[in-house]
Amino acid sequence: MPAVEEVAILVGLHLTGRKAQRPPSAIEPETSGVQESLQELAQLAATAGARVAEMQIQARPRADAATQIGSGKVEQIKALISLHHADAVIFDRELSPTQQRNLERALEVKILDRTQLILDIFARRARTREGQLQVELAQLNYLLPRLTGRGAAMSRLGGGIGTRGPGETKLETDRRRIHARVHAIERDLEKVRGGRTTQRRQRQAVPLATIALVGYTNAGKSTLFNRLTGAAVLADAKMFATLDPTVRHVTLPSNRRVLMSDTVGFIRNLPTTLVKAFRATLEEVIEAELLLHVVDASSPEAAEHTAHVISTLQEISADATPQILVLNKTDQIPDHPDGSALARRILQDPAHQPAGAVAISAKTGEGFDALLQKIDDTLGLDRVTRCKFRIPAGEGDVIHMLHEYARVIATRYIDDICEIEADTPESIGRRLRKYAAETPKPRGSIFSLKDEPEGRR
Repeated sequence: MPAVEEVAILVGLHLTGRKAQRPPSAIEPETSGVQESLQELAQLAATAGARVAEMQIQARPRADAATQIGSGKVEQIKALISLHHADAVIFDRELSPTQQRNLERALEVKILDRTQLILDIFARRARTREGQLQVELAQLNYLLPRLTGRGAAMSRLGGGIGTRGPGETKLETDRRRIHARVHAIERDLEKVRGGRTTQRRQRQAVPLATIALVGYTNAGKSTLFNRLTGAAVLADAKMFATLDPTVRHVTLPSNRRVLMSDTVGFIRNLPTTLVKAFRATLEEVIEAELLLHVVDASSPEAAEHTAHVISTLQEISADATPQILVLNKTDQIPDHPDGSALARRILQDPAHQPAGAVAISAKTGEGFDALLQKIDDTLGLDRVTRCKFRIPAGEGDVIHMLHEYARVIATRYIDDICEIEADTPESIGRRLRKYAAETPKPRGSIFSLKDEPEGRR
């Protein structure tokens, strides 16, 4: 039997007080953008399987400490619940534990906030063991502070006469179990991350450039990834269709092969707990040599979505990586403007100019030749520099990599350290930068590894 569709009422908060005025890069929804944020919340609710019956915005100088929206608005929402036979009320802003409990008592339906909704979607979409562990960890960290006050009436463990109780309360038992589960998940994740790190090192052992697709959720990254690589990653119009990163080879016009990874889509107000939990997934972005920032150029909110992605990249320290702005879904734009014109319209901050902009349609394949050529030109060739490395003698794989892909000039052993001086391609030098003994010296030549004579390797 198909699942019963839940009916939801969405609630946004429009702060009108002085404290509500924030710069455009602020994480929380702006007073000028509450409607857009609520529309996005409606997409999230639909992705989670709910039907949105109504959307309400409450204007207040500041959030009400007890209910966020005030007692009058709570009564209005209660009437709407009765009118639409709603099963849930979803708030666009994060609720405190006290606010959530007060709202549950007053409205007598399921109360969710934006963070809980996103966590629920992630829990549905995670397919790999790593993704499932990451989501569960984020959910437990979100739940832990919200246990406060539950079961307090059962507690008789305070000090003084008459307070000696039967033992551990349900609240403390739940908290202890959650802490134990969190520690168990963190141990499991470390093992999974260790495996991912090993896979990444194996990929890095071969001097192939790595490219990561980033962008706002539902910008068309997975469709683009499938067309470029021939993969079969789920490409769905719903939000967060891709959670688990996938890596595939792509051949560029120069016949060089590169590695491309598809990653989770970003979104405004992405919960901090998720950013932390998906650290291993986001490492694919951090370690990439080039980012393809995919933008839904047909969206009226394209400029705002782009700003949010740039903000998230700054948060994970990946904003300095070279980027190509990929302006997708041009088949849905009537006048078909070129990439430069679209980029000028979309990029709000001139300081974040990418290496270039290419207009494409991942659906039809239009602009793909230009995109592949732009990737080829942006990655360029490996500049060779004279480097000195200090490598533990036991790390034979690293020493072998230098002999295989660089021109070794001198080698000497000091105790258990191997010092190697070599003319090193930049791609290898980046991977071995933690072993670097001094600043590289340019050799004044550029070559591609595939063109380098056998004797020079």
